[in-house]
Amino acid sequence: MTNTAPTVGVLALQGDVREHLRVLHGLGVRAIPVRRPAEISVIDGIVIPGGESTTMSRLLDTFELREPLQARLRDGLPAFGSCAGMIMLATRILDGRPDQRPLGAIDITVRRNAFGRQVDSFETELQVQGMAGPPLPAVFIRAPWVERVGEGVQVLAGVPAGLIRGEPPGGDDGHVQPEFRPVAVRQHNAMATSFHPEVTADHRMHELFLSIVRAA
Repeated sequence: MTNTAPTVGVLALQGDVREHLRVLHGLGVRAIPVRRPAEISVIDGIVIPGGESTTMSRLLDTFELREPLQARLRDGLPAFGSCAGMIMLATRILDGRPDQRPLGAIDITVRRNAFGRQVDSFETELQVQGMAGPPLPAVFIRAPWVERVGEGVQVLAGVPAGLIRGEPPGGDDGHVQPEFRPVAVRQHNAMATSFHPEVTADHRMHELFLSIVRAA
């Protein structure tokens, strides 16, 4: 990559597209909406926003974006998914629709809408591994969580089980639930969060992603 500002695409099929574009522009990169296969070939990184993961999955095929995007992800294109974007980048989805196909960029199993409905949305502060400064404000809106991380996946942050509304202390089989649920992960050039960093004034998750883009 040259010394010029990188070009970062935001998948613009549905969801919080404008919010991510605004943050990226404010951080000094060239940010473009991605709706056509040709746009995938010119970007240095891609953000998959929050929204409705089943709709995004369907529209990827409608707009013939799935194959070129997966090809670039396999080649190491940096990617950042927030909320629905985490579901899209996962390897396996629990409670998803039968025709919903993730991109498989991060070896994780996610549970869709795990934190509950819209009325169960909440805000908290997170300690993010390797991130200097105060705790990161995080907004959860119909968010997924990570139920399994594969080998090579780094857990950057988690939510204590006590903050999860309605989660019993034991599972259906009587086993104790884990002490926390991973809500931010990274594997190689791909990272994902359950929460929406694009709706707060703290842009350190985007800055972390841009450091991956510049290093790629």
